[in-house]
Amino acid sequence: MNLQTLPGLFISHGSPMLALNPEQVGPALQRLSLNLPKPQAIIVMSAHWESNSLEVSTSVRAETWHDFRGFPAELYEIRYPAPGQPELAEEILHLLADAGLAAHANSTRPRDHGVWMPLLHMYPDADIPVVEISLPMNWSAEDIYKIGHTLAPLREKQVLIIGSGSITHNLAELAWRGEPTEVPVWASSFRNYVVSKLTHQNYDAVLDWQTIPYAKRNHPTLEHFAPLFFTMGTGQRFNIVHSSFSMGSLGMDIYRFD
Repeated sequence: MNLQTLPGLFISHGSPMLALNPEQVGPALQRLSLNLPKPQAIIVMSAHWESNSLEVSTSVRAETWHDFRGFPAELYEIRYPAPGQPELAEEILHLLADAGLAAHANSTRPRDHGVWMPLLHMYPDADIPVVEISLPMNWSAEDIYKIGHTLAPLREKQVLIIGSGSITHNLAELAWRGEPTEVPVWASSFRNYVVSKLTHQNYDAVLDWQTIPYAKRNHPTLEHFAPLFFTMGTGQRFNIVHSSFSMGSLGMDIYRFD
């Protein structure tokens, strides 16, 4: 493999407070970036850009969007002014069209925290162009996987591909006040099942997400799990970069696909 070929990454981006309180995952993201060749560009599919059809940001410089409420004032002062890259966006649109995946350009979409929060820890200088693509929620898991598979050749052009979501994401069951002593069985069982299937390259079992134990309890809605399907499409060799839980049952895992 070309030494400059970058991986696909699935990043559990956690609470917006990760920007101010990195916990364990912030340093893990920083170490990861230091161990990779510097990307020429970054593509991110975020859980926070749900759409009916597949869209690609063609903005020259997307605004930093604080798409959350009720957090400390300093969080809203953070900016991530990385440029866009319309040329890469056009290449993405062409690749998708050639694969029979209808996609549309979007020049006005601001950059949500599923994009800028992980990148804040990985590339704090904000000097690498970023293109965001949407998560089409009426598409099947297999279709979302196909998006990642279609864009995977861009890895050989030193483009880093990221799916930003969360391995578990049930906000109603988080421990908002104080850390519990144990991770709930329903959260750890789900996470361990997914990791086991990915480790044994049984991707079909993960794409058949409804049969995963405790699927609905970990993901009452699918938008934070679906970016994993996208990243799975980018590579066949799976590795765990980081694994931890926050607020009891919020999985903060980072996975790498080569």
